[in-house]
Amino acid sequence: MVTLDVRPQLLDALSALRDRVAAARFPLPLAGAPRARANRDELLAQLDDYLVPRLRQPEAPLLVVIGGSTGAGKSTLVNSLVGRQVSEAGVLRPTTRTPVLVCNPEDHQWFAGLRVLPDLTRVWVPQQDEPQSGRNAAAPPAEEPGEGVLRIETAATLPRGLALLDAPDIDSLVAENRELAAELICAADVWVMVTTAARYADAVPWHLLRTAKEYDVSLVSVLDRVPHQVVAEVSRQYGALLAKAGLGEVPRFTIPELPESAGGGGLLPATAVAPLRAWLTHRAQDPAARAHAMSRTASGLLTSLNSRMPELAGAVAAQYAASLRLTAVVEEAYSSEHARVRGRLQAGGVLAGSALSRWRSYPLDCGAGELLDALVESLGALLLCSVSAADQRVDEAWRREPAAGAGELTDGEPDAESAEHRIGLAVRRWRRVLEEYAEDEVRGLENPPDTEVVAALLATALLGGRRARSAGETLAERIGAHGALKLRDRGGRLLTSYVENVLWAERDRRLAPLDALDVQAEPQAELIAALSVLQKER
Repeated sequence: MVTLDVRPQLLDALSALRDRVAAARFPLPLAGAPRARANRDELLAQLDDYLVPRLRQPEAPLLVVIGGSTGAGKSTLVNSLVGRQVSEAGVLRPTTRTPVLVCNPEDHQWFAGLRVLPDLTRVWVPQQDEPQSGRNAAAPPAEEPGEGVLRIETAATLPRGLALLDAPDIDSLVAENRELAAELICAADVWVMVTTAARYADAVPWHLLRTAKEYDVSLVSVLDRVPHQVVAEVSRQYGALLAKAGLGEVPRFTIPELPESAGGGGLLPATAVAPLRAWLTHRAQDPAARAHAMSRTASGLLTSLNSRMPELAGAVAAQYAASLRLTAVVEEAYSSEHARVRGRLQAGGVLAGSALSRWRSYPLDCGAGELLDALVESLGALLLCSVSAADQRVDEAWRREPAAGAGELTDGEPDAESAEHRIGLAVRRWRRVLEEYAEDEVRGLENPPDTEVVAALLATALLGGRRARSAGETLAERIGAHGALKLRDRGGRLLTSYVENVLWAERDRRLAPLDALDVQAEPQAELIAALSVLQKER
C-alpha cells in the first residue's frame, strides 16, 4: 500500500515550492507560453485545493469529485447516490453552473472553512428531513448564487468520511464552467469520470482520464445510460479502450439506460448505483482502503512534480532567453546609432544645410541668435534621425521574433512626434546650459563680449568640425586662448552628455514595456531549488 510520511519539513518544502510556482510568469507570447500558464494554474489548483490541505489534515473526509461531459448524467448520479435531489439536473445544457458538495452532517465542519477550494464562497443549504424514498423528494430551491460559489448540502444518507462534489461540465460551452470543473477535479481524493454509451470515445473525457493516469490518482470510471441490448458490447469496447490507454485496472461501473435517466429529473433506482455506492463507502470507512485511495492520489501528485517542475522551469528560462534577445536588439540598435552620431559630430555633420548657410553669412547677414537657432535645429534633426533609424531596426528585428508579438510591447513603441518633442526639449536645454557656460566664462573680463555671441561661436566650434575652425579662432580672440580652451572642454563634455542622455532615454523608453514585464532569470533556479528541497524531504 502507498504511504506518506507527512512531516513538518515536507509541508514547509511544499509550501515554498507552491510560492515559487505562483511567482512563475509567462508574459511573452512564445509558442509554449499558453501551455506553461495552464500547467502553472493546474499545479497551483492541485497544491492549494488538494495536496497541501490533504497532507496537513489526512483525517479529513474523502472528497470524491464527479466529473464528466455535458449531459453525462453527473447530477442525476450524485442525487441517486445521496437518495434525494441535491443537485439540479435537466435537459437544458449546460445544467450544472454552481458546484454542489454533499457530505454527512457530522462532517460539515471540514468544509465550512477554506481548507479546500479557498477561492469559492460557501453557501449553506439548511438541512432537510430525509425522505423515506428519495424518488419523489423535492429539489432544493433553484438559485444562481453567482460566480465563485460552492453550495454545500448535508445528507445523513451519506456515510461519515465521504463527500461528493458535483462539478460543472468539463466540455461546457461556458469557459468559466470548464475552468471551474478542472479546478474542482484537482481538489479530489478520488476522480469519478462519468461518460455515456453514446460519447465514451469523445476526446475531452479521455484527456482527463490520461491526466489522471499521468498523475496516478485514484480514478473511477462510470459508463452511464447504456441501452440494455448493447450493455455487453459497449462495456467490452469501453474496457478495450481503457486497457489500450493503460487504464485497464481502473474500477468501472455501468449504469443502464432507465426511464429515470431520460429527463434528468428523477432519481435512479438504488440498485442501479449500489455497486458504485458500495465501492465509495468502502473507501471512506475501511481504514486501509481509505489510506490507499488518499495516499495514492497524494503520492502520485507529488511524484508528478519531478517532471512538471522542470518543464515549468524550462518555460521560465525560455521567457528569459526571449527577453534577452529582445533587449539585445534594442541595445545594439541604439549603440550603433550612438557610434554613428559621434562620428557625425566629429566630422562636423551638424554644420550643414541651413546651419551652414547661417554660419557662412555670420556675422554680416546673420545674428548670433539666428546661428544658434539653426545649429540647435540641425542637432535635433540628427538625433531624431538616429532615434528613428534605431527604432526601425528594432521593428524589423522584432517582427521576426515571436516573443515581440505581445500588445504590451507594440503599444509602448514611441511615435515620431513625441520623440521629436522630447529631443527638441533636450537640445534647447543644451543651448541654455551652453549660454550659461559662456556667461560664466566672460564674467570678470574687461570689455566682455556678448554672451550670445560667445555661445554661438562655441556651438559652431563644437558642431562644425574642420569647417568651423575659424569659429574656434574667433572665440580665442574674444575671450583669450586659455578661456576658449577651457570653455570648449566644458562644452564638449556637455554635448557628449546630452547626446548620450537623449539616445539612452529613447532606448530606455523603447525597453520600458519589456522591462515592465519583469522577466527574470531567478525564477528558473528557484523552481528547481524548491523541487530539490522537496525531493530531499520526501
